[in-house]
Parts: sequence; C-alpha cells; structure tokens
Amino acid sequence: MILGVLITLVFTAANVFFGLKAGLTFATSIPAAVISMAVLRGFKDVTIQENNIVQTVASAAGTLSAIIFVLPGLVIIGWWTGFPYWASASICALGGVLGVMYSIPLRRALVTESDLPYPEGVACAEVLKVGAGGTVEAGGVDETRAGLLAVVGGSIVSGVFAIVVATRVFASDLVRYFRVGERGGVSGFDLFFSVALFGVGHLVGLWVGVAIGLGAAIAWVWGVPHYSVLNGGHAAAQLAQTTWSHQVRFVGAGTILVAAIWTLVTLVKPVYGGLRSALAASRARRAGQQTLLPRTERDIPIGIVAIVTLVCLAPIAILLANFDSAGALNSKMTVLVIGGVVYIALMSFFVASVCGYMAGLIGASNSPLSGIGILAVIGAALLMVAGVRPYLPASAQPALVAYALFVTAVVFAVATIANNNLQDLKTGQLVDATPWKQQVALVIGVAAGAVIIPPILDLLNHAYGFAGAPGPPRANPLPAPQAGLISALAQGVLQNNIDWSLIGVGVAIGIGMIVINESLRRTTSGRVHLAPLAVGLGIYLPTQSTLMVVLGALAGWYFDRRAEHHANPAAVKQLGILLASGLIVGEGLVGVLIAALVAFSGKNFPLSLVGDHFADTGAVALSCIAFTATMLLMYRWVARLHR
Repeated sequence: MILGVLITLVFTAANVFFGLKAGLTFATSIPAAVISMAVLRGFKDVTIQENNIVQTVASAAGTLSAIIFVLPGLVIIGWWTGFPYWASASICALGGVLGVMYSIPLRRALVTESDLPYPEGVACAEVLKVGAGGTVEAGGVDETRAGLLAVVGGSIVSGVFAIVVATRVFASDLVRYFRVGERGGVSGFDLFFSVALFGVGHLVGLWVGVAIGLGAAIAWVWGVPHYSVLNGGHAAAQLAQTTWSHQVRFVGAGTILVAAIWTLVTLVKPVYGGLRSALAASRARRAGQQTLLPRTERDIPIGIVAIVTLVCLAPIAILLANFDSAGALNSKMTVLVIGGVVYIALMSFFVASVCGYMAGLIGASNSPLSGIGILAVIGAALLMVAGVRPYLPASAQPALVAYALFVTAVVFAVATIANNNLQDLKTGQLVDATPWKQQVALVIGVAAGAVIIPPILDLLNHAYGFAGAPGPPRANPLPAPQAGLISALAQGVLQNNIDWSLIGVGVAIGIGMIVINESLRRTTSGRVHLAPLAVGLGIYLPTQSTLMVVLGALAGWYFDRRAEHHANPAAVKQLGILLASGLIVGEGLVGVLIAALVAFSGKNFPLSLVGDHFADTGAVALSCIAFTATMLLMYRWVARLHR
C-alpha cells in the first residue's frame, strides 16, 4: 500500500502537467506493476497479488488526473482565479469513491460475464504473470523464459524508440494537410509514431481497429472536407484543425451519445444479473455461508456499497450548497442543489457503465473521457436552461456556467475511476485476485490522488496559466484543450449559441452504425462486428490517437494468421500478446520520465539533439523507416522465440 501511494503521487504530478500541455494522460497500471516487481523483488515471499495491489493503487494516478479535462475550465471562464484546496480535493475524492462504488455491481456484467478484450488489463496481467516467474496457463506460453524475453524485449525496444523520438532525431509523427477537390475543402492526417499505441492496436483486435478506422475515415474523408468548404479561407492545416475541433468533433460526440445510450440498453440485462448476484452474495454472507463463495468472486458487500454511495452524496450536496455564486443563484439554490445531486447520482451510473464498456473495448488510456465530459456538461446545462435560467436575470448566466462545470467535474471524477477500475478488476480476474481487496486499494489510490492534484494545478496555474483565461497574457500558457472545449460548450448551451445540427448528424451516423453492426453480428454469427462506440471514437479522437491503433490491429491480425502455420499456434499468439504488452510498458515508463523532465526543465524538448529544420524534414523519413523496420523485426523475432 505504501509503495502504491508513493508511485501514485509521483505519476499524478507528471500526468497533470502532461495532460494540460498535450491533452493526453498516461495509463500507469503497467509501469507501476513493473516498478513494483523491481522494488518488491528484494523482499521475501512476494506474491503476484501484492504486485497487483500496487498497480491497482497506482492506477488512480493515470485516471483521476484526467479531472484536468474539466476543473481548469472554472479558471478559464474567470470564475476561479486558482484552485481552492478543499473544494478541488473533495470533488476528486468524492467523485472517485463514487466511481469505485458504481463499478462494483458492473464487475460481473462487464468483466466476469463479458468477452470484451480489455487490452491494458490483459497486458498488465501478462506482465505480472511473467514477472512472478510462474507458468502462463494452458493455451499460452509454457516456458516462462520465452514470455519474459517477449515482455522485456518489447519494453526495451519501445523505451529506446521513445527516447530517440524525444531527442527529435526521429520525428514524433507524420503530419500532412492538403486541399481536396475544386471547392476548397481540406483534409489531412497525423500518424503518431507511438509504439505503445501500436501495441494497443494488437491487443484490441481486428474488428475494433476496423471500426475505429471507419470512424476516422468518416471524419477526415467526409466530415472535414465537407465542413471546411463552408468555413473557407485560412491555410490548409489551420482550416483542417479548426473544422475538426469546432464541427466534426461534435458530430463524433453525437455518435458517441447514441452509441453510449445503446450500450447502456444492451447492458440492462447483464447489469441486473450482476446486481442480483451481488445481493445473493450479500444474503449468503449474512447467513454465514461466505466460505461457499469463491474468493475471486467476493466484492465489497452491496449493502456497504449503498451506504458509502449515500455517504458520498451528502457532502456533495454540501459542496453544491456552498458553491460561491456571489449571490446570483441564491434564489434558486435549493432547486439547483437537489437537481445537482440527483443528476450526479444518475448520470454517474450512466457514465460508469459506458466508461467501463469503453475501457473494455479499447483500453483505459484510449477511452475518450473528454467525450463523456461533453455529454455530461451538455446534460447539466440543458437541465438548467429548462428549469432555472428562465427565472434568473441575464447577469446570472456566468454563475450558471460555473455551476454546470462544477457539477460536471464531480460526474467526470466518477467517469475517470470507473474507466480504470474495471480494467484493474480484469487484471485481478486473470491473476486470481480478490475483488474487494482491489476495490479498497483503489479507494486508497483515489484519496492519494485527490490530495496531490489541487496543489499541482495551483502551481501550474501560477507558473504558466491556461490558454483563454482572463488576465494579463502569459508567455507560454498551458493549452488545456479539453477544459477549454467543455467550458465553451457550457457557455454555448446556456447562452443558446451551440450548433445542434452537428450533434444531430452524429446521432444519425450512430443509429446507422447500430443497424449495420446488429446485421453483421446476425449474418456472421458474431465473427464480424463494427462497434458503434468504436466508430464514434474514430470520429471524435484525433488521428494522432487512432491511426496507429488501426495499424496495430491489422498487424496483430496478420501475425495471428501467420501463427496458424506454426506447430503451436496458441503459444505463438500468446507471445504476440506479451510483445504488445511490453511495447506499452516501455513507452509508458519513458513517457512518464520525459513528462517529468519537461515539467522540471520548463523546456518543450529537454532532450533535443537537432534543430527545428531537421526535426521537420529528415527526422520524419528516418522515423518512418525505423518504425516500420522495428515492428517487422520484433514480430519476426518473437515468432521464433517458441520452438
């Protein structure tokens, strides 16, 4: 527990800075597992479950730090000038604990009785198994040495590649924007040379990768060229980025919305079954029959889950009641508090279900949490438009925007932890852990993250500031892209200047994809599928986050097909999974270290060895050649490990 908390504090600090700067956060489960195995190896009788508890605690660092996608919005709109410690820490802690509680009844539906791939959960479990020196179970690699070589080899190659990219000798990505057709439309792509994303693609599988690729094609073959014609002017790169971020991304949000609702509908039966199972376990425990329940199926009792949930909602109500509106909302504060608590309670369960499903589908670090933030803030703002705004003067609108962001921040804290918790529970299932111990460990990790996030945010606000925030201009403000977008949405809904037609187009695409997916599943007996949520992700996420996942999925499929010609296909396929896990480990560890260097040095490229000209020209060609050669050689090497 102590080691897990220490790793949480360090990784959270790096993640907050990197997320505000680049709009991305690192999943820390696998790096934490590797560090844990290295540190605890010096102790006697260390078990795989102890290392699993360390990564469970530390995984809160990669997820709770995503609160930065909402909370800085209160500074950007000028409502806060800094981050009040107790209010900020309480939002993180109470929302995080609710996320743990809400995901407990979802475990059986989404983990135990689900065929979702959980790429990062599986990868972390494989790393833990290999590190424990045990034999991988039947159907996998029989020889621990081969598996260990695959993980370590992948980690070293991935880490070295990330370091060379940090020196700028290799380019980080291949970016091209260009004009399309005669009407002045534009398009483009950003292929990010991330070995970790390539590994994630291998783990999620062919059809999830194809669905994400289809979404990216909808966005950049149709969406950006179509809407950029309407915008006109500007250079191709600027026009493409502006069109995607201000229009096409909202189409993606609409697709995610309808896909999320459909996902929730399909989860009603298994979630109900999970709740019944949890209640049956509670009755058995009260009857003194706890020993009849397998250790690996023991969650925190559902009665305690209900009590903790209510205990969390009470201080949330106090937080909302004490929201400083400078008197603008006082006349409707009772309605706002009651509505806010009910909205948080219900919306939080919705986002916990959807985030858990998305984490199972494509992994916690690739799950579009900012898309969930968009849906949550639109929902909160619409309720205020319908129930409160007509009864308040126009001067109260800024306070309503701030209140909508405040409520969304709590819901978002739930989403971040639910997004991660089920991934951890999948890892636990694969290493025979006890679920309730992991759930308690995650609550402790939430508390550790909540303690450290507010002072880091305050420090960065004073040192750099945020782009778009009021006050004197700063030299290098942190972009905080998601917080800026969500703030703009809250203002747009409450000031009635949002383009609902874009979200409507996304809803239509989502409905079409649901029909296509259900038809494919029925006609191919489930072999072919295009998950609507994955298509929505492809539209919503930048190509920097999606294209390499698609390539990894195609490469993994081809590798598995070639493995069928081997004497032991299952063993070779398992080695491919272990290699992909190692690719995620290496870049994850190095990424956290480089983020820390950026934070402490104040330089964008603290390890740079070349100038801007080479980084924009020769480094791109080098990176393309090196990345392709590296992946081909790694696959050939790992296929020969099993003799």
